Amino acid sequence: MNASQALTKTRQFRNLLLSEHLQFICEAHNGLSAKIVQEAGFPGIWASGLSISAQFGVRDNNEASWTQVLEDLEFMSDATRIPILLDGDTGYGNFNNMQRLIRKLEQRNIAAVCIEDKLFPKTNSFLKGDAQPLADMQEFCGKIKAGKDAQTDPDFCLIARVEAFICGWGLAEALRRAEAYHQAGADGILIHSALSVPDEILAFKREWGNRCPVVIVPTKYYATPTDVFRQHGFSMVIWANHMLRAAVASMQKTARALKESEHLLSIEDKVAPVSEIFRLQNAAELLEAEERYLPRGAEGTSAVVLAASRGQELGELTEDQPKTMVKVQGVPILSHIVDAYNAVGIKDILVVRGYKKEAVDLPNLTYIDNLEFAETGELASLSQALQSRKGRFQPTIVSYGDVLFNKYIPQALCQEQDDCVIFVDSNWRDQSSYARLGGFAECSVPNSRKAFNAKIYLKQLGKTVPEESIHGVWMGFLKLSSSAASQVNDLLLNMLADPANRRAGIPQLLQELLKRDVPVRVLYTVGHWLDVNSLEDVVQAGNF
Repeated sequence: MNASQALTKTRQFRNLLLSEHLQFICEAHNGLSAKIVQEAGFPGIWASGLSISAQFGVRDNNEASWTQVLEDLEFMSDATRIPILLDGDTGYGNFNNMQRLIRKLEQRNIAAVCIEDKLFPKTNSFLKGDAQPLADMQEFCGKIKAGKDAQTDPDFCLIARVEAFICGWGLAEALRRAEAYHQAGADGILIHSALSVPDEILAFKREWGNRCPVVIVPTKYYATPTDVFRQHGFSMVIWANHMLRAAVASMQKTARALKESEHLLSIEDKVAPVSEIFRLQNAAELLEAEERYLPRGAEGTSAVVLAASRGQELGELTEDQPKTMVKVQGVPILSHIVDAYNAVGIKDILVVRGYKKEAVDLPNLTYIDNLEFAETGELASLSQALQSRKGRFQPTIVSYGDVLFNKYIPQALCQEQDDCVIFVDSNWRDQSSYARLGGFAECSVPNSRKAFNAKIYLKQLGKTVPEESIHGVWMGFLKLSSSAASQVNDLLLNMLADPANRRAGIPQLLQELLKRDVPVRVLYTVGHWLDVNSLEDVVQAGNF
């Protein structure tokens, strides 16, 4: 951290204002432009009233309310470490409005405000300036005093902007007003001129001397060498609206090019890459914060969807497509499955195809084809899927291509740290038809309030579990950790070497894991899923 970063923003600005050297600050009008100004090396920011109103698409006549300006300032302040001087127009009202403005600026860590001695609502100085009336000098002095009385930070600065030259009153009036504002407590004077030469502001500075810091805005007399300002002892130069004007010119050029060419090649190499926008937004900080504060959840988790079978029980619906592509609510079952995984952040999804594999063609999925789907079962498909990941195993959720589910299911599976985790629906008496998925489950503890915080494990699974021992029905979901995926990959190769397991399903895998004393964690639920196993199920799925 450098010295300026250790100082408050108000102290930084006061040091700039009182510096023995000429200082420069640059206009910004939102958080992004403010950060760009900071990165360019400027020690301070001018929050231009013209630019802020323009980026809202309204006139510089107080058409943007002062609360809208405050909201914009808050984003600018949060995005930067350097001080901001607000172009506060006329203070947005009388002395009472001025005091409230100062309090709100301090709350948002704004270092200073500049107010001009014209009437509210203000008119931009470069629009018929000589026809604009000046504020009553004593009333404006009262506004300055009220603002200084309202501040709680002694380093907060109030700059009084003298518009006498703009309104055609001449040097004498400019000096008279500047002295009155200085005596009222202004920390600096901004002397403004609409001439294309610096004659007025140089004449003012010669007469004014060094009573207090003098700030200038050389927008109109831009050809004046900067050394002239140094030689005359000015304190600060404001580059007042050039960030906005540069942005407008670039956007106009880009819009015209896109309209004429109708393709992005005409402009892509002339605009900032999206990665630069992310950098300015500090997207990396959010990613780091997610690592610290968010549960690991689905990050790094993949899914395997077993969808090789036809689903002959659906009759004509699966003559030309597998069951996973049967439409529910206008889209294939597989789309619903993918959406549920995507909703919790699982994007790496591998689908094992078989029957009418060419019909399974949803985008952004990885496909593995079980060409022997007619003679093999789920274990063969799962083995092919895991074999394709060999050497780069990761946490994996295995599910079926004909089971719809709420995103709560994969979300809960991802949050568990156990190597092997399954879901069991304890409402098994209403789910007896789903026993085809693998039968009934006996668990270490039945589903109850007492089991809410307990770790529950599978004891046995199958269609022959005695009714008095049944705690639920397995729902067709299996989550494997990275190490478990590797172990299951090896186990499947051994199991499939036995011809008797050629048509075996995942229930046989779970039974084998239990035989080897591998703990299989159980999560209970009631509902949140639907096995599409008949034409009636297809109809019911429309309301899932």
